[in-house]
Amino acid sequence: MSGLKCRLTALAAAAALALPVTAKAEEFINVLTGGTSGVYYPLGVGLAKIYGDNIPGARTQVQSTKASVENLNLLQQGKGEIALALGDSVKKAWDGDAEAGFKAPLDKLRGIAAVYPNYIQIVASKDSGIASLADLKGKSLSVGAPKSGTELNARAIFAAAGMSYDDLGKTEYLPFAESVELMKNRQLDATLQSAGLGVASIKDLSTSIPVQMVSVPADVVEKLGAPYIAATIPAGTYDGQDADVATVAVVNFLVTRDDVSDETAYQMTKLLFENLPELEAAHKAAAQIKLDHALDGMPIPLHPGAERYYKEVGLIK
Repeated sequence: MSGLKCRLTALAAAAALALPVTAKAEEFINVLTGGTSGVYYPLGVGLAKIYGDNIPGARTQVQSTKASVENLNLLQQGKGEIALALGDSVKKAWDGDAEAGFKAPLDKLRGIAAVYPNYIQIVASKDSGIASLADLKGKSLSVGAPKSGTELNARAIFAAAGMSYDDLGKTEYLPFAESVELMKNRQLDATLQSAGLGVASIKDLSTSIPVQMVSVPADVVEKLGAPYIAATIPAGTYDGQDADVATVAVVNFLVTRDDVSDETAYQMTKLLFENLPELEAAHKAAAQIKLDHALDGMPIPLHPGAERYYKEVGLIK
């Protein structure tokens, strides 16, 4: 009997030891995005579905945030597993640029992939008479949520154009949807939005009131330099836009943190590129995500899991 007791005790101990392993099999992936009317949010929803459907035991969640700066700080705090963020914000986070909203270098950040470019889209109401950057002087402009990636873009563009917020009649720090509502109600002249083409907020605005897209001239783009690139908003992207509009773009990145497991980071990278049509169904900006450009301008070290995938597909030799 004592032998049986011993065996039962040993079995109970083994079962107890096995419990944490079983519990740990459930993988939690919180996808950090942006405002619900931007591009990050629908893409995040698409990613969460892909990961939930294809990573065994994965439980996913999509968190709406103030986008780039908040996302990167949340990752550093361990409050998310993957996030979308603008390239210039990622670089400033890694460097610890306090003015940009990073009190110290965010050393836990690791790269997954360069995804699609954010186009700086400056839209004014026709009634405002704004047709150029210089015309914004004395007018009211929303530059995005405070210290968001969009607002950092706005500051950089104004500096390169030899302007500042002081030149404006009024500066509003509002997310995309709120900016559009103010414009519809004739309480705001223009909005600057950094997003993928066809962003819902500007589509909504252009179908509600007559608008004027404002170009960012080539000399301003040249002064900005990397990670900014010259870009074009094609004619017909928004209602009433009958010509191409020259602007500037900055690449978005998918970012994770160093203590996400190599296997999870590998799966998150692999599944991203193996499910691009599904992601494009979530938002057409995903059509610009290309494996060949996955490492372009990566401002932080790659996660070893992502690196493993890129070696497998021959992107890293």
